[in-house]
Amino acid sequence: MFRKVLVANRSEIAVRVMRALREMGIQSVAIYSDVDAGAVHARYADEAYPLSGNHPRDTYLNIKKIIDIAKQARVDAIHPGYGFLAENPSFAYACEKEGIVFIGPSSRAIELMGNKVVARRTMKQAGVPVVPGSDGEIRTLEEALAVAET
Repeated sequence: MFRKVLVANRSEIAVRVMRALREMGIQSVAIYSDVDAGAVHARYADEAYPLSGNHPRDTYLNIKKIIDIAKQARVDAIHPGYGFLAENPSFAYACEKEGIVFIGPSSRAIELMGNKVVARRTMKQAGVPVVPGSDGEIRTLEEALAVAET
């Protein structure tokens, strides 16, 4: 079981994850942008670290900053919440590379399933039934209409 988990998200989703962690006896670590310094998730966590900045690119989407904070806080795992970096294979890979558990699919699974064309192809190759539709990327309205008519 984990001892300490960084929640790489903000607001309600972060609080929900932190509440579950607390119920399991696991310490939570919050990250926050400048504007979120007094936000509920930053106050609710057992520990909170500033990301310095306000733009998502500089804060909640900044993989290096988040990994650095995770190492500083000595967490066992990172929970991405949803949105932001939850479906970013580079983030999952960065966690894996640093020996921090990413609570979610592997970076490879995210990479495969994040691209819907590749995901569909992968599922078909694995014998998983898929709903009728395009077998590739649709680039024009005409292509979309042709697929819709089949």
